[in-house]
Amino acid sequence: MKAFDALQEAQKIAFAPFVFQATVSLRNLGILDFIFDHSAEGGATIAEISKKLNISEYGLSVLLEIAESSTIVEKHESGKYELTKIGYFLNYNQMTSANINFTQDICYQGLYHLQDAIETGTPSGLKELGDWPTIYEGLSKLTPKEQKSWFAFDHYYSDEIFGEALETVFEKKPKLLFDIGGNTGKFAILCCSHSEDINVKIFDLPGQLNKALAHAEKNGFENRITGQEIDWLSENPVIPKGADTIWMSQFLDCFSKEEILKILKVAVNAMDADTELIIIETYTDRQQYGSAKLTLEATSLYFTALANGNSKMYTSDEFKDLVHSAGLNLVADKKVGDFHTMFVCKKKQ
Repeated sequence: MKAFDALQEAQKIAFAPFVFQATVSLRNLGILDFIFDHSAEGGATIAEISKKLNISEYGLSVLLEIAESSTIVEKHESGKYELTKIGYFLNYNQMTSANINFTQDICYQGLYHLQDAIETGTPSGLKELGDWPTIYEGLSKLTPKEQKSWFAFDHYYSDEIFGEALETVFEKKPKLLFDIGGNTGKFAILCCSHSEDINVKIFDLPGQLNKALAHAEKNGFENRITGQEIDWLSENPVIPKGADTIWMSQFLDCFSKEEILKILKVAVNAMDADTELIIIETYTDRQQYGSAKLTLEATSLYFTALANGNSKMYTSDEFKDLVHSAGLNLVADKKVGDFHTMFVCKKKQ
């Protein structure tokens, strides 16, 4: 790269927050929608947008000028603006929308405290959302808008693989499944819908567990989906024996390596020779696309600044080492969906 081009790229990074906030404003004010809706006429002028959306021409000018420089829109000689492909994906792509809303509603203010989080090993930015040791204690207390953005981000990168994963889960026809970190209870409900012979026990913090069990009851599975409150950061967390399958989907990345090893050892103590432990994760070294790797690395900074201060998105080799250190054998290593990997583990004999 030539020095001039490198300098240009450096300025994009320096002013990245300006471009991001301009994008959020253009989207939320309906400007991108209006421009796209007038694609057949070659776009729309500032005057036309101002009249229809009741936004000052001054306000539109500052937003659209930086959007043009950022190739979100293009301006024709006629004065009309049209969306570029980048602008289209920013406004209409489901993955991009989940990422933007998560960044804006959950992470943006907290990331200001990233340096302090790095220096202290604590989620210093979490105070922008609430007064909790980690974000997980506060999920049920976030505002409705914040909860919507958090769960939409979380579910986008997990729900798509549930159907495919069920094939492996039910290969050996389990009767009792432990769902560790059950979130909203979505996977537990899918399991019970898939088979009349399965019972699921969810292990989670009180706030999340109550929500999951309420969803189970709403779907008519209150007799087959039960729960147990657990704090994995307590001194001696314990789960009972008896599960045919222990399921951990995008759960372990919420902890440090030391904490992951502790959790896995608790699981091993509850397993017998036939119990399967299934781990689903999105490993940074197994992503086909650079954008997916970037998403995971950005998520690591969310963990650092807001979630807990000590976890991240890991590589597959890091997890393999943890699995073996915990007393488990890796018996299957499968790609699931576009981003995920499934580790099927058995207790070492």
